Parts: sequence; structure tokens; C-alpha cells
Amino acid sequence: MILSSLPPIRGSFMRGIRMSRELSAEFIGTFTLVTAVCGAALLSAPSAGLIAVAFAVGLSVLAMAYAVGAISGGHFNPAVTCGLVAAGRFDAGKAIPYIIAQVVGGVAAAAVFYIILQGAPAAGKWNSFLAVSNTYGGSGFSMLSVGLIEVVITALFVLVIVSVTSPRAPAGFAPIAIGLALVLFHLVAIPVSNASLNPARSTATAVFGGVSALQSLWLFWVAPIVGGIIGGIIGKWLHAEYVSGPVNP
Repeated sequence: MILSSLPPIRGSFMRGIRMSRELSAEFIGTFTLVTAVCGAALLSAPSAGLIAVAFAVGLSVLAMAYAVGAISGGHFNPAVTCGLVAAGRFDAGKAIPYIIAQVVGGVAAAAVFYIILQGAPAAGKWNSFLAVSNTYGGSGFSMLSVGLIEVVITALFVLVIVSVTSPRAPAGFAPIAIGLALVLFHLVAIPVSNASLNPARSTATAVFGGVSALQSLWLFWVAPIVGGIIGGIIGKWLHAEYVSGPVNP
């Protein structure tokens, strides 16, 4: 009786180990992404401008997609996770643990830079966490403008991901295309919304950005996730991928 129960126990144990590695990879990848956001936006952007932020984010995702993408799929973003579920590329049952790991990884990175910023020289040129958070209204763009650009660029971003990871795409180049796409979309969206595309990134900076950032945070969960789902559905249709297999030969 005991021996007959060992294979299922061993299988559950191995699945648990595999899942822990996937969640660790998502934590590390999102930690790196938010490190790029905070490091570039808080410290470099006042001197180097938005181009520094756009390339820092794109290069961080490119590097981590190669580093840990084979372990977890390299989502690093709740909107990407939801988009891949919509595209039929990811198990919906694993989405919530992935999203939790991504948010915790992002907040951990922001906490590191919050501590670092406390030791910054007073005479230097540094941004605040509020300045690098995703917000709308006030002296900035309206809620409609910000929400629209976040939906559109996240939909396009997830469409890129679904397309370059298709079996028909050239092997080995997906992280490059994804990283460069992220640079492009940040260059477009930073002046409007500070470029979220990623609820985990928005949450990480909002936690330390104060009331204004937290009040705007809901939009940077809703808009990217809606955009990600749209991009996943379009990508699934374009590549004719369904649970039963491709429609086209």
C-alpha cells in the first residue's frame, strides 16, 4: 500500500519543485525589470532623458528572457501572463501564482532603490518615486488618453510576444524582438503615462510613490491586462492556434 502511493507522491513533489523554480524565475526577472526602471528613471533620466529608461527596460527583459525564460517562459508581467492565457499558450491555473511572484519581485526591487535614494546627495539631480510612477490627470494626460495608450501598446506588445514565440518564428531570436519592442513602446508611452505595460512595475513604484500614485494604480492594472488579453486573442487568431492544434498546415 505504501509503495503503491510513492509514485504519485514523487510526481507531486517534482511538480512542486518545478513550480517553485518557475516562480523564482518570475520573481528574479521582474526584480531585474523594476531594477532597470528604478535605476534608470530615478537616477539616470534626470541627466540622460527618457531614452535611458526605454533602453534599460528593454535590455533588462531581453537579458532575463535569455537567462530564465527557459524556466518560466519569461513573463515578468501580469498583463503578459493574462495575454498568454488568452492566447492558449499558458495554463490559467498557474496565472495567479505567477502574478503574485511578479508583484513581489517588483516591490522588492523598488524597496532596494527606496533605501538607495535615502542616501543620495542633496545637490544631485534625482527623480522621486512619484515622478517615476504611472499616473494620470492633474498636470498630465487625461485618464482616457493614458488608458488608451496603455491598452494599445500592451496589446501590441503581447501580440509581438505571441508571434515571435510561435513555432513558425525563427528559433532563438524571440528575446531580441521582445526587448526591442519594449524599447519602442516605452519611447512612445513615457511622455503620456510613464509607460507601464506592466501592473507589477506600476505597483512597485506606486507603493513608494505616495497617495497620488496609489490612486492612479487601478488604471495601470485594468488597461494593461485588457490590452494583454486583446493582444493574446489577436495573436491566437493570426497564428491559428487552438487547443486542438493549428487550423492551417
